[in-house]
Amino acid sequence: MQAKKRYFILLSAGSCLVLLFYFGGLQFRASRSHSRRDERSSRDGLHPPGPDRFWPRFPDALRPFFPWEQSESEDSGVHMSPRQKRDANSSIYKGKKCRMESCFDFTLCKKNGFKVYVYPQQKGEKIAESYQNILAAIEGSRFYTSDPSQACLFVLSLDTLDRDQLSPQYVHNLRSKVQSLHLWNNGRNHLIFNLYSGTWPDYTEDVGFDIGQAMLAKASISTENFRPNFDVSIPLFSKDHPRTGGERGFLKFNTIPPLRKYMLVFKGKRYLTGIGSDTRNALYHVHNGEDVLLLTTCKHGKDWQKHKDSRCDRDNAEYEKYDYREMLHNATFCLVPRGRRLGSFRFLEALQAACVPVMLSNGWELPFSEVINWNQAAVIGDERLLLQIPSTIRSIHQDKILALRQQTQFLWEAYFSSVEKIVLTTLEIIQDRIFKHISRNSLIWNKHPGGLFVLPQYSSYLGDFPYYYANLGLKPPSKFTAVIHAVTPLVSQSQPVLKLLVAAAKSQYCAQIIVLWNCDKPLPAKHRWPATTVPVIVIEGESKVMSSRFLPYDNIVTDAVLSLDEDTVLSTTEVDFAFTVWQSFPERIVGYPARSHFWDNSKERWGYTSKWTNDYSMVLTGAAIYHKYYHYLYTHYLPATLKNMVDQLANCEDILMNFLVSAVTKLPPIKVTQKKQYKETMMGQTSRASRWADPDHFAQRQSCMNTFASWFGYMPLIHSQMRLDPVLFKDQVSILRKKYRDIERL
Repeated sequence: MQAKKRYFILLSAGSCLVLLFYFGGLQFRASRSHSRRDERSSRDGLHPPGPDRFWPRFPDALRPFFPWEQSESEDSGVHMSPRQKRDANSSIYKGKKCRMESCFDFTLCKKNGFKVYVYPQQKGEKIAESYQNILAAIEGSRFYTSDPSQACLFVLSLDTLDRDQLSPQYVHNLRSKVQSLHLWNNGRNHLIFNLYSGTWPDYTEDVGFDIGQAMLAKASISTENFRPNFDVSIPLFSKDHPRTGGERGFLKFNTIPPLRKYMLVFKGKRYLTGIGSDTRNALYHVHNGEDVLLLTTCKHGKDWQKHKDSRCDRDNAEYEKYDYREMLHNATFCLVPRGRRLGSFRFLEALQAACVPVMLSNGWELPFSEVINWNQAAVIGDERLLLQIPSTIRSIHQDKILALRQQTQFLWEAYFSSVEKIVLTTLEIIQDRIFKHISRNSLIWNKHPGGLFVLPQYSSYLGDFPYYYANLGLKPPSKFTAVIHAVTPLVSQSQPVLKLLVAAAKSQYCAQIIVLWNCDKPLPAKHRWPATTVPVIVIEGESKVMSSRFLPYDNIVTDAVLSLDEDTVLSTTEVDFAFTVWQSFPERIVGYPARSHFWDNSKERWGYTSKWTNDYSMVLTGAAIYHKYYHYLYTHYLPATLKNMVDQLANCEDILMNFLVSAVTKLPPIKVTQKKQYKETMMGQTSRASRWADPDHFAQRQSCMNTFASWFGYMPLIHSQMRLDPVLFKDQVSILRKKYRDIERL
């Protein structure tokens, strides 16, 4: 009996081995024949060499990166439920595994860098104002190119913002319109902006057409559908959101203590049924009518009275008692619950008001979460733990509350206050993915001045920027480079430019002097320049335009730049003192001649004044010290239109530099001690005397102020009443006890 069992087991095992070898052999032969066909095809030229051949071949498991075959969907649709069919045709589920490495062609970005092309607007296509603002922001940026052959990224001119079929902004037949674009290429290297998707009753995240391998810059996107390091989560913003500039945050000062009248507030719609109704229907459990005001109303929609419940009338009455703006400005925390969709307008409103957002929207991928650390600016709650929210926020220490509120203001002004900033942040995030070796780190994105003003192309080392010395434990630079802008020929050894060169060279902090020769006459002979203890480099300007004084010359080896006009009259002591002040404020402009701006109500425009008053907002670069990074920003960040205007007028370059630095730092420049004869002395010189006295010169500067303010979208200049003098300056003590004694003699 035992022998029979052994024979049976051996027979079964043998049969299994035979079957295994048989089917395995078939598969092996099939794969070998397939590889041979591929080899023959490549030898016969059926697959010509190109960029794709250098990219890795992905296994079959990654086939979902590409759209499903039509035959496959038809065959599988026979036994599908209606919901499954809808999901199968939904673009949000196709390419769900897309990542930059698999669905983005990096070769397009290697030749010309990160350039963005916007499709020409098609005739008869309607575009909502919000989408027009997005396209205008791209076209006005330094990334824009009108040549598709130079583009790394493509953006549709077809309006994709509102994909709710019940919306009047909904664009019909978008599927066929997109597929007909000759550059579409299944969405590869394309970016699609979207604020609203899906419609009543389920509000899915389907945008209504096949996005292929395109990236989504989408509001209210869930973590389930968000493709990390491929999509970009953007905030939901209203149609009234400003295109450029935007209002500043409401936290004007460091309010201490940070607590306000109300601890937690919310005012908004309450949905009686459907998606998003659970959380808002439960808010009344937390509302106490004192320091926690969570007000809802069901008075919205056409037939709200048909569906109202027993609480509606009472809620509506209390809802009308409070002004939303007053609540917002007087609350420490603002509840941001989900609505029909995951995102809410309340999010940006809370950020601007310095009201710490308390997020109550499970599964929402927060805006720009790839780079922003939201734990520094918001409280992330859980819809299932609503009743614990009040006790949680009451346990937060006041120091932490103040830090949270300050961070809301930084994030609002850096990334969210305008459509332009939202768009540029989106593009900068994508650029960082493409050029990872120079991408910004978390510190840059989450600390002033933010990622939009810190260009990694300048340097990958934080110590090369003027904003991170304290973070890195570094001391500010100990030397400066003097850059003298010369525009008149050298005809006499007594000219102010030579005296200025000697005075700067005698400074103990001077490393070198660069003379930028923008004069039409030939360069003077080498022996015409005075002998100095520091190197003197003369650079002949090629274009000889005003903006050339702010080019990022490789010859500037120090971080600090002392910018000088040729007719400036400064002593060595004044130079030394200004530099020591700058070392304490390396991110600002520090200097001598000050000017101011004002709003002219009669003309409804900005005005420029050189009168000696009790405040100022500009320090002219004719005698000022600043970080050389601003040369790079001036050259690569500002648009060509503004720089061309400066060059055509041969004027206003100093005003534009002040606009730029104040926009970056959100701080005024610093004026240091100045002799009273400084202005008269300059007016007495020959080269610029006619310019300063010319009324057209002054009128041009008035015009420049308004043109610059228009481009920035707001007035970045900030008034200051602070002037820094040496200790013991003008004090009734012996002159021998004073360090900068020569300043008082001038």
